[in-house]
Amino acid sequence: MKNNKQKIDSLKESLIKALDFYEQERLPTLNTKKFNFPLVVGSGNAINTGKILFNNQAALFATESNLMEIIENYKELFKKKIIKEAIIISASGEKDSVWEIKELKKIGLKTILLSCSPQSSASKIADQVIIYPKIAEPYTYNISTYLGMILSNSQEKAQDIKNVIKKIKIPNNISEYKAYSFILPNNFSQLSEMIEIKRDELFGSRLSIRAFSEGQARHAKFVIPWEKELVISFKENKYFGFKKSRLEIKLPKKANIGLLFSLTYYIIGLIQESKPGYFKKNIKEYCQTGPKAYGKKEAFSVIVK
Repeated sequence: MKNNKQKIDSLKESLIKALDFYEQERLPTLNTKKFNFPLVVGSGNAINTGKILFNNQAALFATESNLMEIIENYKELFKKKIIKEAIIISASGEKDSVWEIKELKKIGLKTILLSCSPQSSASKIADQVIIYPKIAEPYTYNISTYLGMILSNSQEKAQDIKNVIKKIKIPNNISEYKAYSFILPNNFSQLSEMIEIKRDELFGSRLSIRAFSEGQARHAKFVIPWEKELVISFKENKYFGFKKSRLEIKLPKKANIGLLFSLTYYIIGLIQESKPGYFKKNIKEYCQTGPKAYGKKEAFSVIVK
């Protein structure tokens, strides 16, 4: 009898497949400097990707929750053409991106969509579309989608990232911990929210995964240490967590955001593999019974192609 059960990769497996893919696939070059003070819009990790892409220049950011408020509060900037462009980031080109583009067009902004879906509803109405190649992944993972956008801007090589990951020594007892914290270099602080979103998606309330920049970590985040919390840092950690429960990972001197994205996702994937299959047991039902894309009746696919 044919087995129709879909295989759901771990986050680690999907990350490696994405890096393998980008060793062969050519990405568009994204020069964000050609956009002068844009409004950047996205949901979930799309807006966090936007914050990474536009980290070193003037930009205004909005999500599906506060876009209408942003439009109202900054209407003078739009009227005076100080802000003339909106960058909408959406891997699927569906869900919130469709109504967002319509609203942004109403106030006269040129809409540029960064997406992985050339035939999507949003692609059909945006003024300009930049399409990124991706691989099939479990719903919510969005590794190849947003990693492709990040690499197109940072110009890091997938093979170089894989080489670093292969050298990382992860403790054999990683499964014994019940909580995990990442302390990120300050210049990569945007990853904190991305990591916490992955916690929500993969573990819900079943496991504690926290993420802070080095600066944030100093503000009473570790008043209550626990021997069951593994504190993962990317330089020497003198203060946070019990000494026996620290993992210090040395980065190359020229480490960039694509490497940190990949490395943290890889580690979260290892944690996922060491724990019960919370995500794998629940994702199919969620895709069937959870919220649908705006204006759509069909359920989401467990594996997004």
